[in-house]
Amino acid sequence: MAVQGREVLPTNVSPTHYDLTLEPIFDGFTFKGEETIEFDVKERTDYITLNSLEIEIQEASLNDVKIEDYVFDAEKQLVTFKFADHLAQGSKAKLYLRFTGELNDKMAGFYRSSYREDGKTKYLATTQMEATDCRRAFPCYDEPSAKAKFTINLIADKDLVALSNMDESQTTLLGDGRKKVSFNTTPVMSTYLVAFIVGDLKYVENNSYNVPIKVYATPGSEVLGQYAADITAKTLTFFDKKFDIPYPLPKCDLVAIHDFAAGAMENFGLITFRNSDLLMDPETVNVNTKQRVTEVVMHELAHQWFGNLVTMDFWDGLWLNEGFATWMSWYACDSLYPEWKVWESYVSDSLQQALRLDALRASHPIEVPVKRVDEISQIFDAISYSKGSSLLKMISKWLGEEHFIKGVSNYLKKHKWGNTQTSDLWAALGEVSGKDVLKVMDIWTKNIGFPIVKVEEGKGEITVTQHRFLATGDVKPEEDTVLYPIFLGLKTSNGVDESIVLDTRSKTIKVETSDDFFKINADQFGIYRTSYEPSRWSKLGQAGVDGKLSVEDRVGLVADAGSLASSGFLKTTNLLNLVKLWRTESNYVVWDEILNRIGAIKAACIFEDEETTNALKVFTLDLISDKLKELGWEFTSNDTFAEQQLKSSLFASAVNSGHEEAIAFSKKALDAYIAGDKSAIHPNLRPAIFNCNATNGDEKTFESLLHIYENPGSIEEKISALRSLGRFKNSKILDKVVGLLLQSDVVKQQDIYIPMQGLRASKVGIEKLWTWLNVNWEEVYKVIPPSSSMLGSIVTLSTSGFTKPEQKAAVEKFFADKNTKGYDQALAQSLDVLSANSAWVARDSQDITEWLSVNGYKK
Repeated sequence: MAVQGREVLPTNVSPTHYDLTLEPIFDGFTFKGEETIEFDVKERTDYITLNSLEIEIQEASLNDVKIEDYVFDAEKQLVTFKFADHLAQGSKAKLYLRFTGELNDKMAGFYRSSYREDGKTKYLATTQMEATDCRRAFPCYDEPSAKAKFTINLIADKDLVALSNMDESQTTLLGDGRKKVSFNTTPVMSTYLVAFIVGDLKYVENNSYNVPIKVYATPGSEVLGQYAADITAKTLTFFDKKFDIPYPLPKCDLVAIHDFAAGAMENFGLITFRNSDLLMDPETVNVNTKQRVTEVVMHELAHQWFGNLVTMDFWDGLWLNEGFATWMSWYACDSLYPEWKVWESYVSDSLQQALRLDALRASHPIEVPVKRVDEISQIFDAISYSKGSSLLKMISKWLGEEHFIKGVSNYLKKHKWGNTQTSDLWAALGEVSGKDVLKVMDIWTKNIGFPIVKVEEGKGEITVTQHRFLATGDVKPEEDTVLYPIFLGLKTSNGVDESIVLDTRSKTIKVETSDDFFKINADQFGIYRTSYEPSRWSKLGQAGVDGKLSVEDRVGLVADAGSLASSGFLKTTNLLNLVKLWRTESNYVVWDEILNRIGAIKAACIFEDEETTNALKVFTLDLISDKLKELGWEFTSNDTFAEQQLKSSLFASAVNSGHEEAIAFSKKALDAYIAGDKSAIHPNLRPAIFNCNATNGDEKTFESLLHIYENPGSIEEKISALRSLGRFKNSKILDKVVGLLLQSDVVKQQDIYIPMQGLRASKVGIEKLWTWLNVNWEEVYKVIPPSSSMLGSIVTLSTSGFTKPEQKAAVEKFFADKNTKGYDQALAQSLDVLSANSAWVARDSQDITEWLSVNGYKK
């Protein structure tokens, strides 16, 4: 179905098969290619238009007749071939092309990745086609619905490894030190899932599954892939059973790439990853890294069914791919590692990411009507991933997990090898459950934002009312017309009533409870904020102490209170009073949310007087002191996953808040570590110790951390050191740090955001970052293309740390005459965050200061 205004290719022909041969040439960073595309002719026509970007065509012919007339449209990324004679409707056609392209350094299309080995720079050639960069590798129908089969051949040095989506069919030696590796033909698939790699690679494997599983990396690193290989075998077995569909390809390769714009990419049968998201030693790694690697691997494997086997019709259905793979990775993680209790952390992780972004006026619906190429990369965000997965979690609760999984399985079976729209999934779930899923879920997927549910108490009853929620707290009547079907999940001492749905503006509900206890949104399954009367917040705080609230409930309450405070629905002092009650809390997820929300207050006050921020640190120390004293920061082999997480969290908070003993320990540990005692820093404390030493450090500390970054013992250590570089307070040191951001031989382009995150921790860092962006904007825009979501991330990191109206005005002025193509959404969202923080500080800073003073935290 054509969508008005959408920039898509003509439908006069339809590709069915690509026979493709490519040869990367590392000397000069180019590649040679030739392809034959077979088409079904859908209507009488005298032209074929393909997507093509930065490709130079040397030869073209149609059905063996040379084509002289072809023209490029660089702006629209097209090439059109004109023929002397018309092709007849119903006929078949073969288009042959010989071409060359750049083996670029943009992490897009067919590109080069560099790494150091034995003091030399080496390269491998790899691909990243999603969303619209297959056109950089070869001219094609670069749209998800234009599925075709691919027969891929790679020409390479005979000593290098060549990989593609399918297993190898044969290798032919070419007699001049090169070889041609041919791969079996793929099933029908979309161009964004095509992949090929040429490089010096080694692998480890797992043979416990019914197809070969291999994890590849550059020599010496492959041993760190064994954990991922083993996880892959377990996860594929799990998904086979849950989907009731066998994994659809004859092999499953996972490859670690040194330069990678995203975290990972689900290419059919040849999944690519950042090194840090695939390779690790499970015995020495930080617990957070272990969980991250597990979830990323599971996410990409879920895509092999959801996205690859069944694919969204167009990019406005991206959430079907990403939301589902996100939900499924948490689901698999919970099933295979129940001791991790990941659904508890889901509430503070994915759900809060979704609500944070969707509370901005510049958010977008889950099903977002993209029309142009530059809009597509911008929707790979927390709405497609986190809100999408949160919606699926809500549906699975509503329908029941068994019905949900059965409906998904039926959906995959019915549409396998095809393309779908969101309504196809709703139909499958509706058939299994007998519920009108389409009617309920269309409202959630096609509208921007989410509701706030206000609770007013009467005698033996409550009245609940819904309105649109905005972080800026300034909803206009025309923005508040959508009425969501809200599953209220009313929790009392008698249990949870799941039957109540608020699908009108207001509703009054009887509440039968002998002990004056109730909570809306039991276990935080719903995608909304809940606002109670001030007295109820105190009662809920006590209910948390009394054990009446689940971990999810406690996390949700803190998150709601924090969000309502920052947006003006609740005084920030209500949040402070709530968390002050929970100093005996034992769950690390709840502590993380508490500390994150206090961190948000600190960030909002970062440009205020230092007395306030120092008092917030004193409050934090008082809050954590009992639990910190009880647990300490020594780790033993008997510590559970949760205990490791909590010790790590409390220690990081302690050093950030000026805990003298923890800071002294950090300095001593780093000195011993630098002197050669690698056991002096436990992996779980490494990020906090590096950050602490940088925050309190001098030039010598900078040189030490930079040396660790350049000579790391592990990928995790390298990233922690790089992030810590932004934490220094000395202006001259920070000049050096921002000076590294565009030195690609020191900081890889893929990692540019990591030290930027560190810079966001201080007032001087935020200002340095903004100055850097102003001075270097032209180069940033040049080296990081607008088609990359990284550009939006850089704009967000460089601007959204501000909190003052005059700072917002400076950001608006700077970008007023810039081409914002490819990052306009990120900029608008940053400005929304700036507005929200500015209003928060203006509204509540005096109350916060008074509360800190009355409670004895202000000196």
